[in-house]
Amino acid sequence: MVKRFETIALIGKYQSPDVAEDVLHIAAFLRERGHVVLIEQGTASSIGVAGGFPVASYDGIGASADLALVLGGDGTMLNTARRLAEHGVPLVGVNQGRVGFLTDISRDQAIPRLSEMLDGRYSEENRVMLSAEILRGGERVYQTLAFNDVVVNKGELGRMIEFDVSIDDDFVYTQRSDGMVVTTPTGSTAYALSANGPILHPSIGAIALVPLCPHALTARPVTLPDTCRIDIKLLSPHDARVHFDGQTRFDARAGDCVRITRSPYAIRLLHPENYSYFAMLREKLNWSAVPRLP
Repeated sequence: MVKRFETIALIGKYQSPDVAEDVLHIAAFLRERGHVVLIEQGTASSIGVAGGFPVASYDGIGASADLALVLGGDGTMLNTARRLAEHGVPLVGVNQGRVGFLTDISRDQAIPRLSEMLDGRYSEENRVMLSAEILRGGERVYQTLAFNDVVVNKGELGRMIEFDVSIDDDFVYTQRSDGMVVTTPTGSTAYALSANGPILHPSIGAIALVPLCPHALTARPVTLPDTCRIDIKLLSPHDARVHFDGQTRFDARAGDCVRITRSPYAIRLLHPENYSYFAMLREKLNWSAVPRLP
């Protein structure tokens, strides 16, 4: 039996009026099919018009939507995922960004691919998230979620920082470096990839630690079970900046502990029929390309 998505929300690229035409075009298409359509309020504000469709906050979408269509790039999907994580709303991405690891429907194929998916021709997968908190003197001073990664780095300092890393209270090492990327399988093709981290298949229950320019030739990425608790404690006199999906941040002080665990929330991603993770990697990373001759 085909699952019926009665109410569908549209979420566009943040503060981008460029998505207006596509948002309204897809909204009209959905209404013709008999779906209730919601426009996320920030998207409605950015495009300057909601076309007569109801406007809803993220909380409103989480409470009433059966599906959310995200029009933008990976950044838009990351933000949406964090905002809707606790609600369990499945997400579909229409790529209007540059790379699009998470938004796998091309803009020019949006209507035919969405038609197929709404008719039940799609695959679904769950992607893990990270829960991160900053502890200061043993007290929590900040907490948030990350879909891609948590990055501890030197911020605007022109020198390396120093920190202790422990896994489940088991001391691993003291590291001097520009910082550390703690990544989910989803985030393994983002910042961590640039730092020579491993690509982790989304179905793997793993978290990777990827050092940023470590001051040691033997410091290498480490892949851990996602049941681990990771503690990164800043050593005096080093302050640091902690980034979450590259979109939110917290300025940590010497002595603070960044604690990272797998979140109890998971992101439900829907893909078009015949979606292939390896085909996506082959396209986005330009694998198997024939070298150009001079």
